[in-house]
Amino acid sequence: ILLDKDGKRKHTRPTFSGQQIFALEKTFEQTKYLAGPERARLAYSLGMTESQVKGWCQNRRTKWRKKHAAEMATAKKKQDSETERLKGASENEEEDDDYNKPLDPNSDDEKITQLLKKHKPGGGGLLLHPPEGEASA
Repeated sequence: ILLDKDGKRKHTRPTFSGQQIFALEKTFEQTKYLAGPERARLAYSLGMTESQVKGWCQNRRTKWRKKHAAEMATAKKKQDSETERLKGASENEEEDDDYNKPLDPNSDDEKITQLLKKHKPGGGGLLLHPPEGEASA
């Protein structure tokens, strides 16, 4: 028992063995909350007090919640960025509406050329009319 400078008992932090921690972690994986009798049995089997088991479980739940919350936040960020990416893709699809519609045979060649340039690298390479002076094949 340690005493502080005024002669009062100083509270010390318990150190748990690797075996105790392993058993506590295994139990925690199965159930996050221990009822009184389960806690008493576990404490007895590990040579700990019920208060030590209770405190360890409370601390472990806090750690678990923080980790779980961080994982959820990361998943939400990932989902939000994917939603934004898909939203951007759908906006591009809206811009492509003219490209995806059947061509009007009466539309002017300039509009068709612009659509082809917009959607094909290098302008598409498609000639609508042969240059002046050349015969069509």
